[in-house]
This record gives sequence, C-alpha cells and structure tokens, in this order.
Amino acid sequence: MSKVNSAQLQNNLTGVHYPASKKDLVMYAEIRGSDEQVLRALKQLPDKQYETLTAVSEVICGSESA
Repeated sequence: MSKVNSAQLQNNLTGVHYPASKKDLVMYAEIRGSDEQVLRALKQLPDKQYETLTAVSEVICGSESA
C-alpha cells in the first residue's frame, strides 16, 4: 500500500459522508484535488463499503492508525 499517513487521509477525506464505497472515496479525493500519493492509496483499497475514516485508515496505514 502507498505511504500515506492517517493525518494525510483525514485532510483529504474531510467531509466524506460514510458509509462510502471505494469508488466514492476516490471520486471525492479527485474532486478535492488530493495529491497523487493519496489517490494512489485509495485506488488500491479493496472494493467494499467503508463505515468510517478510521476503517479506511486502518486498511491504508495499518497499525499506525490504531
């Protein structure tokens, strides 16, 4: 997974309404003009619904977000 930390995710995904699909998260980040590193990480997410930002962060950042 790309090197993105939970603070970067929070900054780029503030305002997302959960639950959100992978597609929703990628589209939101693209509209907001998120940096390529964050977009790359979001595009690598498993294709499922995410209930919270914490759930997204756990997949992308691993134990760092715990």
